[in-house]
Amino acid sequence: MSSTYTVPVQVLIDELGRLPGIGPKSAQRIAFHLLKVPTDDATRLAHAITDAKARVRFCERCFNVAEDVLCPICRDDGRDSRVVCVVEESRDIVAVEKTGEFRGRYHVLLGVMSPLEGIGPEQLKIRELIARLEPEGITEVILCMNPNTEGEVTAMYLARLLKPLGITVTRIASGLPVGGDLEYADELTLGRALEGRRPVE
Repeated sequence: MSSTYTVPVQVLIDELGRLPGIGPKSAQRIAFHLLKVPTDDATRLAHAITDAKARVRFCERCFNVAEDVLCPICRDDGRDSRVVCVVEESRDIVAVEKTGEFRGRYHVLLGVMSPLEGIGPEQLKIRELIARLEPEGITEVILCMNPNTEGEVTAMYLARLLKPLGITVTRIASGLPVGGDLEYADELTLGRALEGRRPVE
């Protein structure tokens, strides 16, 4: 079936559709938005993409996005190098940093284990995490994966790997949102909230 769009438009829609979370309808909408905006705006977006690709790399220690060999967090001597928070992606670091509660360092796995997609431990930055433990004197690893099936599988795998090495392994508590009602919570969420209970001070 031939496309009703000209080749350049169809190529643009196809490329946008390859982005995560962008379905065919969204790709179409974005493509036509880009065609409508002034050329300068579209050029600025194109330049931002090529500039980021050219200048941004992964930190050699933690695999966060960086402009240098090490990211700003790894270069910060004021942070506790003995405690490492393991996250799935760099964007998760931003979320943790916003809390202002964590002053350690990070390790980005660049994904999670997903057998259906053919992603096993070898495809993640797990070997690199193990290699950091002794040289950096790491004593605690906080597993900060998303509370979904892939995140749980990855967290359990890492816990089994790290505990025999004498490392304290903790998992962030995930449970009920503030303002939520118990009756609307699913079993997994409520179960995790009970697991993550703390003494009342």
